[in-house]
Amino acid sequence: MRRRSIDLWSPAIGSSGTVIAYGHWGRPVLAFPAEAGRAGDLEAHGMVDAVADLIDAGRVKLYCVDSYDSRSWSDREIPLEERARRHDAYESWVVDQVAPWIHEDCGGPLPILTTGPSMGAFHAANTTLRRGHVFPQALCLSGNYDMSGLYGWGERGDAFYFHNPIDYVGGLHGDRLQWLRGQVHLVLVVGQGMWEDTTGAEASTRRLAGLLAEKGIPHELDVWGHDVAHDWPWWRRQLAHHLHRLT
Repeated sequence: MRRRSIDLWSPAIGSSGTVIAYGHWGRPVLAFPAEAGRAGDLEAHGMVDAVADLIDAGRVKLYCVDSYDSRSWSDREIPLEERARRHDAYESWVVDQVAPWIHEDCGGPLPILTTGPSMGAFHAANTTLRRGHVFPQALCLSGNYDMSGLYGWGERGDAFYFHNPIDYVGGLHGDRLQWLRGQVHLVLVVGQGMWEDTTGAEASTRRLAGLLAEKGIPHELDVWGHDVAHDWPWWRRQLAHHLHRLT
């Protein structure tokens, strides 16, 4: 399997982030790690091996990126609004540096599918809902889509609202909503086993699916069994299962 690593500078953040690319051809898939993770985490936890057949067959080119959570959502020393502003700088890196590099690597501006487990699922969904012209499809594994309950203190302003899917999806209307209905598709996957309840992933996944249904935004809700935990072995199975049909 072809494997390459590059560090891309972010003017918005003032530092570089790592992208690891796997494969030679196929649908570009941008994978976010779990909370505060690094680009190499998905390979270390077997996620790359789980879809190696798709990569080797030229159906998928997988791009794994660093997170910025430790300086944004996971930094409990700063209020929610500042965390959201810092996350906005990370989104700038993804959109303005990572996506163009992926397009160049693929020989043109192909639509990029986003994915990730846990916090990575939040990033995948949020990126697709906000930047669907570049990332029109998301495969979200065991995500929590409301940052206020998990991470919160301090007043919530516009920066937080527009990066919190449970907030802004409920408020979508008009031309923006019509555009999303014709542009994006989200697959929300969650189990019913250990830690899916205590992390809030199951309840949050069901809630986001309900909001998307109310707004008529294309999506699928795939709820796995009571033995399915909030953990890497199951995320490997879920990633392989869905990427085989989506690519």
